[in-house]
Amino acid sequence: MTDKTVSNWTRADDAMVESAIRRGASRRDLMRMLLAGGIASTAFGSGLIARATDAVAQTPVSGGNLKAAGWSASTADTLDPAKASLSTDYVRCCAFYNRLTFIDKGGAVRMELAESVESGDAKVWTVKLRKGVTFHDGKTLTSADVVYSLKRHLDPAVGSKVNSIAKQMSEIKAVDPSTVEITLANPNGDLPTILGMHHFMIIAEGTTTFAKANGTGAFVCETFEPGVRSIGLKNKNYWKSGYPHLDSFEFFAISDDAARVNALLSGDIQLAAAINPRSMRLVESQPGVLLSRTTSGNYTDLNMRLDMSPGDKKDFVEGVKYLLNREQIQKSALRGLAEIANDQPIPPSNMYYNAELKPKPFDPQKAKALFQKAGVLGQPIPVVTSEAANSAIDMAMVLQQAGQGIGMNFDIKRVPSDGYWSNYWLKAPMHFGNINPRPTPDILFSLLYASSAPWNESQYKSEKFDRLLLEARGSLDQARRKQIYGEMQVMIAEEAGTAIPVFISNVDAHSSKLKGLEPNPLGGMMGYAFAEYVWLAS
Repeated sequence: MTDKTVSNWTRADDAMVESAIRRGASRRDLMRMLLAGGIASTAFGSGLIARATDAVAQTPVSGGNLKAAGWSASTADTLDPAKASLSTDYVRCCAFYNRLTFIDKGGAVRMELAESVESGDAKVWTVKLRKGVTFHDGKTLTSADVVYSLKRHLDPAVGSKVNSIAKQMSEIKAVDPSTVEITLANPNGDLPTILGMHHFMIIAEGTTTFAKANGTGAFVCETFEPGVRSIGLKNKNYWKSGYPHLDSFEFFAISDDAARVNALLSGDIQLAAAINPRSMRLVESQPGVLLSRTTSGNYTDLNMRLDMSPGDKKDFVEGVKYLLNREQIQKSALRGLAEIANDQPIPPSNMYYNAELKPKPFDPQKAKALFQKAGVLGQPIPVVTSEAANSAIDMAMVLQQAGQGIGMNFDIKRVPSDGYWSNYWLKAPMHFGNINPRPTPDILFSLLYASSAPWNESQYKSEKFDRLLLEARGSLDQARRKQIYGEMQVMIAEEAGTAIPVFISNVDAHSSKLKGLEPNPLGGMMGYAFAEYVWLAS
């Protein structure tokens, strides 16, 4: 075969090979076709087939019904974006609703329902809405819907999980049917990113009940059974051309990791979210199963409430942080799928991460001295843990084992996943949490560490911290902002009752027939938005 023959091979010929693959042609059939077309080089032909096969695999296919399983659910599951708190809530919100903006796989802000979000001073923002968007009930999206959706977060009666963040919006008004003006109490250049959070989905004006979801999203809510399952059907009038690819998806939780993996291996589901590292070896050995890894700031933390015993003793909290064997948790409990953390929530991938703040070393003798000072050495200390929080049971066992070596008695209370988040999280004196990634320090600090934070896991209160949060939010000087956020990370690591030993790499396992799944900085399952973008290959 001459170089000229190879150079004359066109994209149209590539398309011919791809078409043959889609019709079910075997490799032998393809080689015969290439020989007939004048391709005599086995190497060139094999490369062409490989390229075409890959192209076919990455070409979205319409149709199919996907079943996917997360790891947590509750009878408090909701279709109200403002109240969403679990991964199952976020999956539903991403499927049934849209946001003004969204965060892409590279962490960049992209427009969704908004055509633009612009400001000249980072205080007064103008939002231009996309035209031709309709809700599932046929109503046209207008600025009134956006104003209503955003103002709900300010109403204490709603119980929005992002009330503390939304409070910075001092005025929200419709300028015309397709324009909204948002005025902030203080400048904040992060507003376009904030609007991409799951809670800021847009609902129809006047919506007060959420038995069904009436959104603008890729799927129409067919079934919603809190704590059981959700079914979405393809929105045939979806404003995004070509999406979604699936005809339907069903989402539910299988809290037991082994059961979730077995459901995948048996073909009962096509996606098993957040599998435990212990299951990875089994999954990797199975044909037709793939792993999708995301390292984006997810973490499981040990919370010691500062307003309850024994967390009200500063020396006890500090002792626990020295007793956590971070390397053992990283290497053994998480099989290397983690990064060592320094007891604050900003991950190393974030531009504001304070690299000078070092993790506390594993120092049992220092921990013992601190426990003696706190007057708790030898006392039974209950620690509530559950499969509901990723790898929390393994972390509890690591702590218990280290405590036994110095005469510290950590009494591990393993409780069921069902009801964990409503009955134990934020309530028990010493318990585990699991925090999904958030794109900015302001969001993390506002949700978790400000005095008014709705998810203040250790009841940390600091007027100085609150003051610095407002200063950083309003600063357009990035160097000053980085300095402030760095100081705040130190305050959390030294003063708060949250021990964060590692940042966990999320691993979702899925059928090789499930295509289009990509990492996203908002978390696993493509930032919980997988249903809109994935497809099932034949």
